[in-house]
Amino acid sequence: MTINPNGIVREPGRGISFWFDRDLYTFKTVGEDTGQAYALCEVIVAPQGGGTPPHRHSHENESFYVLEGKLEFQLDEQFLVATSGTFLCSPKGQLHRFTNTSVTPAKLLIWVTPAGFEKFIAEVGKATNSQLSAAPSLSPSDLEKILATAPKYGIEIIPPAST
Repeated sequence: MTINPNGIVREPGRGISFWFDRDLYTFKTVGEDTGQAYALCEVIVAPQGGGTPPHRHSHENESFYVLEGKLEFQLDEQFLVATSGTFLCSPKGQLHRFTNTSVTPAKLLIWVTPAGFEKFIAEVGKATNSQLSAAPSLSPSDLEKILATAPKYGIEIIPPAST
C-alpha cells in the first residue's frame, strides 16, 4: 500500500470531474492517491430529482456529509431528510439512495472505503473540465451502460417497482 508521502492538496473547484446523469461528481482524491484505502468526492446534486436510485455496494462502505441543501435519504427501510451538517454512513450491503427534492442544488461529500467506486463513475460518467457546463442528457444507451457496468464494481441497482 502506497500513500502519497507529500500529502494531498486539492484547491476549491479542483479534482477529477464527471457528470453522472445530472449530478456533478468531483473526486478530491482517488484510490491511486491513498493506497486504495479510500476515495473522496464532492457531489453537486441537481434540484428536483437529482441523486441516485436505490442501490447497494458489495465492495465498499459509503459515508455522506451534507454541505449545502436538503436531501432525502433512504437507508434500508429508514427514510430521513438530511440538511447541512448531517453525516450518514451506509455499510457495504445496505440498500441506500439519496434524492434532491428541493428547487436548489445540494452539495455533499461522499467517502468510499476502500476506494474503487471512482472507477465506476469514470467508466460510466461523462468527464468534464468545467463545473460551469450544463449536465449532458442521459440517453437510453447511457442508462443501459450504467446498469450493465454496475455489477463489475459490485454495485446492485434496484429497479423501480412496476405498478
